[in-house]
Parts: sequence; C-alpha cells; structure tokens
Amino acid sequence: MKFLKNKIVMITGGTGSFGSTALKKFVNSDAKEIRVFSRDEKKQEDMRLALKDKRVKFYIGDVRDYQSLDEAMTGVNFIFHAAALKQVPSCEFYPMEAFRTNTLGAENVMNAAIKNHVERVVLLSTDKAVYPINAMGISKAMMEKLMIAKSIKKTDTLICATRYGNVMGSRGSVIPLFINLIKSGKPITITDPNMTRFLMSLEESVNLVLHAIQYAKPGDIFIHKAPASTIGDLTQALKELFSAKNLIKIVGTRYGEKLYESLLSREEKAIAEESVNYYRVPNNNRDLNYEKFFTEGQIKISSIDDYTSHNVKRLNIKEIKKLLLTVDFVQRELNA
Repeated sequence: MKFLKNKIVMITGGTGSFGSTALKKFVNSDAKEIRVFSRDEKKQEDMRLALKDKRVKFYIGDVRDYQSLDEAMTGVNFIFHAAALKQVPSCEFYPMEAFRTNTLGAENVMNAAIKNHVERVVLLSTDKAVYPINAMGISKAMMEKLMIAKSIKKTDTLICATRYGNVMGSRGSVIPLFINLIKSGKPITITDPNMTRFLMSLEESVNLVLHAIQYAKPGDIFIHKAPASTIGDLTQALKELFSAKNLIKIVGTRYGEKLYESLLSREEKAIAEESVNYYRVPNNNRDLNYEKFFTEGQIKISSIDDYTSHNVKRLNIKEIKKLLLTVDFVQRELNA
C-alpha cells in the first residue's frame, strides 16, 4: 500500500467490523497517522490498549455533528466513511434515525472533507441501496445520490462509493447469529431457505475500498463481484462445520427483506465497466443540464438483467464450508 506512505487516514465508524479490519491493514502500512472516529469510547479504549501504536489517534464524535467531523479532519488525506445504522429492523422502527445517520451524516462527512481539502473520500454503501424497499436501503440510496450530485461540482476532494452485500462474520450479521444458536443448542431460525444473499469477507470489503480510493474518478461506485448462496445451504454448511444437530425453524420473510439482493441495477450495468474482480459504475456527468434527462438514454437497458444474488454463481454446501473457513470469526468459534 505505497499510496498510503506519509498520508493521514481517517475511518468513520472506526471501531466497527470494517474499521477494525481496515485498521489492521493500515498499521502495517507506511501511513503517517490513522484516525479512528466513532462514538464508542469503550471500544476506542480497547483498541488503544490492543494496538499500542502511536500513529493511531482516537476521536470521539458523531457523523451527525458537523463540528466534530470538521475538527477531526484537519490535515487528513484519505477518508473511509463506514459509520452507519445497518440493522434493517432498527431502521424500520426508527427511519428518521437511519436518515439522520446514513444520509445527513454522510453529507456532513462530504461537506467537512471538501472544506478541509481532503484528497479522497470513499463512502461504504450496500446492496440494499439498489431498488430499496426498507429504510436502511433508502437512506443509503440517498447517500449515493448525494455523493453523485456533489461529484458533479468541481472541488479539490474526490468522492466515490463502494457497494457490497453481506459481509461474513461482521457484527449483527446472520453467521454470528446462527453460530450462537448452534452453540446454545437452540433451533436455528431462518426466514426462507430459498432466500439468496451475496457472500463477502471483511478482507474483501477492505480490499474493495482500497481499490476504489486508488482508481476512482469523481462520483464512481465500485462493486465487488461476489458469489451467493441460499440461506438454507448456508445453514446446512454451518451445521456440518460445527457437527451440529440443531433443528431448523422457518419463520418466514421479515418485514423489509427481499428474496434476493441486487448489487447492480440493469440501468447501472448498461454503463458499468467490468474488470476481473469489480464493476465500476461511472458518474453520469450530466452536470446541471435538465434537458439531457429527457433527450439522452440507453436503448440496451431493456435487454440487460440486474446483477443479483439469484443470477450470479451459486455456491454449493462444500464451497460454502470452504469459504466460511477463511473467516477469522468462524475459525475462532470452531476453536473455542
């Protein structure tokens, strides 16, 4: 990571699953300073004691509070914006809280970055932002739209985004929940065994943002190509790994959930650039000319499919088990 040499890096939501994984990479780089920005003083203290690295600086603050961001960004070169409300049920119960954190909070990050002449900002988005049906996805979709709109204007700060699906082993995700149920001997509650989800490791999520921050143009959205599995096969793979005999209880699709997730809409796929591991969706560059929204279009959109967890490579149980064994959290639980 030569591009980090002598740079000051800041991670919002830096005590979360993504932040913790990114921090491990950054402390092994030649970064001049790494700033962890979050509301959680206990997790910050735990990180401080575990790392004992003088380059890592901790900032208490909230992305909803512009001033705390502004003060933390002085001299920063790169920002990875991971702070968010991510739980679908919580965001459904409190949609304005999701909006204040995920949309207005992201706008605060972008505005403060522009004011402080930060070189590059990467926003972390989600597959739920594509054709959103829940408050979490809607708030993230609006974050993406804000990013694109701000990128139309010429500033010193390059802003882009990444979008990915379920991150295996991350806090609040389904794999830790299933493992906890397996170890406690309780029935494993699943919504719909035929429901599909993308599978991505924390390491891959960090590699995605590192790719974006090096190669993005203003307003780009980068998507990591990921395989998928059904919830039923994922559950069976975990049962086999842990030699478990737990019963499976089907509870039905929760409010705000989809049968499958999309990482790319067909409208985006029509203009996306494809590489071995990623898709890049460029900014539309329509500037403020409203006429272009009525006179320019894409004929081939109608013949293109979305990029979804239903139509990508579907892993079988053996392949899922192999992938799960690459996840640190799963390994720790197997050895506990």
